Amino acid sequence: MQKLHAAVTAVGGYVPEFRLTNFELEKMVDTNDEWIRTRTGIEERRILKEEGKGSSDLGAPAVLEICRKRGISPEEIECIICATVTPDMVFPATANVISDKIGAKNAFSFDLGAACSGFLYALSVGSAFIESGRYSKVVVVGVDKMSSIIDYSDRTTCIIFGDGAGAVLLEPNTEGYGIQDSILKSDGNGRQYLHMKAGGSVKPSTVESVLAREHYVYQEGQAVFKFAVKGMADVSYELMQRNNLSADDIAWLVPHQANLRIIDATANRMGLPKEKVMINIQKFGNTTAGTLPLCLWEWENQLKKGDNLILAAFGGGFTWGATWLKWAYNSQ
Repeated sequence: MQKLHAAVTAVGGYVPEFRLTNFELEKMVDTNDEWIRTRTGIEERRILKEEGKGSSDLGAPAVLEICRKRGISPEEIECIICATVTPDMVFPATANVISDKIGAKNAFSFDLGAACSGFLYALSVGSAFIESGRYSKVVVVGVDKMSSIIDYSDRTTCIIFGDGAGAVLLEPNTEGYGIQDSILKSDGNGRQYLHMKAGGSVKPSTVESVLAREHYVYQEGQAVFKFAVKGMADVSYELMQRNNLSADDIAWLVPHQANLRIIDATANRMGLPKEKVMINIQKFGNTTAGTLPLCLWEWENQLKKGDNLILAAFGGGFTWGATWLKWAYNSQ
């Protein structure tokens, strides 16, 4: 019997229309366009500004685009996994809400939280469902409305994050295409450097916690940068070594879009030239779980059947990892 792989057979994405540029941020906090660009590579980020809209409103259009491209009904989807740290509500799961909004009546759905590594983690879980033979159509969504947890008076974090969603459809493949291998890691000690202080069970929401501005992203930038550079670069190189892949074998690096210097360090460790690296951080900033699928969405027309892709991420937790994906189709 031929080995089953979980192949990506369609990609969808969605970003809000509103652009928050560096020049607009200059009017809000003590920063400037040159400082932001030279340190992060970001020029603008998309923000979901409409009242009453949440992560599900970003994720749902991305999944509907997949259905349109693949020519399937939402009712054919058997499972939806949503990677997010900005759910619509604490419960129910945002995946449940997305399922309802698109009419995926036959799918069971759940959320997965691993911050910026969330999409990679969810991709691994989704691929296991396919490889087991239990399901044949699994959708993995990476989405975050980071503007909902960003303090726009904190110049260390508000310059980095944006809102967006991307999604992929996983289906069985016996021709050798699809997800080949993954290395996923975590270190809970990293929580001290990147977290939200209040709103969880340790420190539930109170008037005092809100007034103390403890419901926003807290980040010690230098510590996170140091761990991210080493973690993302090392795990990507380790994945290549484990599978006897050279830089010539890799068509594309799909890196988490947190900081251009982290992306460059990862590409250098892998021996890859810039032409093989997907970079859209200048347009979207860091959309957390949305960055990797948004890259696949933007580069889909350039991907060729058989291309070797390395997806790599690093996020809060700390969580990090890399996945080797063999692309399964030529785009129209």
